[in-house]
Amino acid sequence: MKIIMYSVLPEEKPYVEAWSKKTGNEVTMLDVSLSTETVDLAKGYDGIDIQQTTNVHEPVVYEKLASFGLKQLTARMVGFEIINLQAATDNGLTVTNIAAYSPRAIAELGVTQAMRLIRQLGYFDQRMAEGNFLWHGMISQEIHNLTVGIIGAGHIGGASAQIYTALGAKVLAVDPSYNVELEPYLEYTDLDTVLTQSDIVSIHTPLQDDTVNIINADTLAKMKSTAYFINMARGGLVDTPALIKALQNHEIAGAALDTLADETEFFEQQVDPATVPDDYKTLKAMPNVMITPHSAFFTNTAIRNIVEIGLNDVVTLVNGGKSRNALN
Repeated sequence: MKIIMYSVLPEEKPYVEAWSKKTGNEVTMLDVSLSTETVDLAKGYDGIDIQQTTNVHEPVVYEKLASFGLKQLTARMVGFEIINLQAATDNGLTVTNIAAYSPRAIAELGVTQAMRLIRQLGYFDQRMAEGNFLWHGMISQEIHNLTVGIIGAGHIGGASAQIYTALGAKVLAVDPSYNVELEPYLEYTDLDTVLTQSDIVSIHTPLQDDTVNIINADTLAKMKSTAYFINMARGGLVDTPALIKALQNHEIAGAALDTLADETEFFEQQVDPATVPDDYKTLKAMPNVMITPHSAFFTNTAIRNIVEIGLNDVVTLVNGGKSRNALN
């Protein structure tokens, strides 16, 4: 079987090569994303596997993939808002994602950034860069005395709850589904309770029509002025101007963001700093804001799992089987 992989990272290549040798399937690795300009590269292949942040919404992409005889489109990532599911379905393409390649990877960065915020390390970094080594007025909190609110207690939210609980924090959660296995780690409640009672609010929901800007001026106003907001999920969940205003007005104490609503313009790219959007510049200048370039997933365990789960799905679907990761 011949498989084409788009946007292959250098760190993925050893795992792809090992999988190819183990299974006997031929894999061509590209360093470009799938788009209207690159879709023709998939001609002559049996399966396709992509990973990217740029949108692939043009129907012509799916029409061409179908005309090449392809029956599936595997996205080796959690989010799938970049894919036009309707166009894929209309052209007979089964789309899969990877819902849980390493929840701990993302959960751990969220907790790490939360700990940096509550220990005020951004302020200390700023002071020390200016030659100010005084610590007066910079008193911190301890995590075991805090309440953490989880919005979305799925794979990643659940892993986050387990880590916070292990550190001694009380964890509240809101989720449309009830998971009895998480009972030792969290207490289910409603969104208002999570927002009003938590010292740390961490969001882990998918981006879909009913969750766009779920964090907005109204929800931010319900949070404690001493609370921190953590987003390791999707930028579109947050009304960025409202978040900036809440931070500037000291309505919340700080934020850690692994994703921004306009990140496709510059994340995963080397860009001229002058061209970076103003919202990023404004947020980055704040010592109480931590930003990473959608890299929470980037661990060796996660990369290995992403490669193997994605390629196994390709083989399954091409051979006429079904995947539990199917989205349509």
